[in-house]
Amino acid sequence: MKYLFIHQNFPGQYLHIVRHLVQVGGHEIVFISEDNANLIPGVRRVIYRMPRHATEHTHPGAREFDLGLVRADAVAKAATTLKTLGFEPDIIIGHHGWGELLNIQDVFPEAPVLGYFEFYYHTGPGFDIGFDPEFPVNPAMMPLVRAKNAINLQALTSPGYGQTPTEFQKGAYPDWVQDKITVLREGVDLDLCCPDPTAHRRKFSIKDVHVSPKEKLITYVSRDLEPYRGFHVFMRALPRILKEQPDARVIMVGGDGVSYGARLPSGTWREKMLAELAGQLDLSRVHFVGKVAYEDFLRLLQRSDTHVYLTYPFVASWSLREAMASGCAIVGSATAPVEEFLEDGVTGRLVPFTDPDRIADGVLELLNDTRTAKKMRQAVRAKAEQTLCMKTYLAQYEELIARLIAAHKPASVQHDAAVQSKPPRKATATARKASGNAKVAAAKVVESAPVKKAGRPAAKARQPVARKTAATKGADAKKSVSVQAKTTRASKRTAERVSQTEARVSKSAKASPARAARTGGRKKKADLVSS
Repeated sequence: MKYLFIHQNFPGQYLHIVRHLVQVGGHEIVFISEDNANLIPGVRRVIYRMPRHATEHTHPGAREFDLGLVRADAVAKAATTLKTLGFEPDIIIGHHGWGELLNIQDVFPEAPVLGYFEFYYHTGPGFDIGFDPEFPVNPAMMPLVRAKNAINLQALTSPGYGQTPTEFQKGAYPDWVQDKITVLREGVDLDLCCPDPTAHRRKFSIKDVHVSPKEKLITYVSRDLEPYRGFHVFMRALPRILKEQPDARVIMVGGDGVSYGARLPSGTWREKMLAELAGQLDLSRVHFVGKVAYEDFLRLLQRSDTHVYLTYPFVASWSLREAMASGCAIVGSATAPVEEFLEDGVTGRLVPFTDPDRIADGVLELLNDTRTAKKMRQAVRAKAEQTLCMKTYLAQYEELIARLIAAHKPASVQHDAAVQSKPPRKATATARKASGNAKVAAAKVVESAPVKKAGRPAAKARQPVARKTAATKGADAKKSVSVQAKTTRASKRTAERVSQTEARVSKSAKASPARAARTGGRKKKADLVSS
């Protein structure tokens, strides 16, 4: 099969499915994206470049949509080049978030589109905006939040199908479109992300940080250290945790940027929180290691005594799935995205997001109640095996793709079906020879209805050429069409030809009325499709 993937940051959410398709073999895989250093052997990259960025003259609420349309144009241009070179995908798979798919239907109208719907923005309760009381929302921002759905709404009303990884994310979308979106739970490599019972028996090192087997290790992971992932409230829980657990170390993985939410006027959230907690933290036991290699990240989870994962009601991180598969004892926020993965007291300890003391309670409990922690480790690994298996995920992904291709009926396929359903050659030839008036007369014969019909006029005469009446009584009716013509001498020869033609058509219709009816139906259907 021929696959076309589209995501501005190759390979994005498509790392595992693309690798799988390459490994299976027999597929042609093309990926349109912006340029980066990532590489997957067996995948043909097509690079597009943004010709411009948002302008100051654009309304703030329209800037994201404006850039989305610019991306859509750039992607459509790259796709047109592919088409010129002879590439026609069997399916197009891409992320709707940046507008890249908005024009793809114009380039490949016959290919089904499977779009990734990640999040629909809300200004009401239950979602990220206004969730954290520490950051009240300026009412002037509400229209800008709603405007962020401009690309979403364009994508939702375009032809195609949707996928999303969780019920929470699907539920964020309007009711009228949820039937269009399939929940396809993203999987984890359970062989790679797995518990290591020996990890606690040996010294652990990551970058310049070293943890002895006798020390307790608390871990926290986020793409960036920021409020959306609870960095600020976790930091406020640390003074008590470090005081009551003197043998504990804390390792935090994440950059100093902002992936979600607003940036600070100056500095980073790490700097801000360290300044706020100055003198309250034993910094010899708190380690910020930045971004780390994936192998080191997995080793860190295997060594973790308690892993903390906090998030607004927003998209859940991949790191939560990987922590579950690694059998971590997890303290998570009691927010909808996390509650879909973890059950309090069974597969983890869920605590209020905004309460540093309750977060500290959860961490200290799992550090000291080793029996409870062990049960939760085993239960969360079992949960991962049931719901996050990579092999199951890939199999369901391929099933979804096959189902969409089978259900999708391109215009050309419909046209081909109509062409194949045209009347038999003999019937078509007969109809072609007859005049338009003769064809109507034949149809009326089949319907057993009397006909009053004007034939084609002679070249010079204006009066009717002929008048005929036909009636059929049952399949064995033997009455024939009678033609009575009154013509001038100039039109006499023309009337005779029309009469002979009508008689032949009527005779054919009476010989096989069912066949004539089917032929007429197919012709009508073909005419509708072609129009």
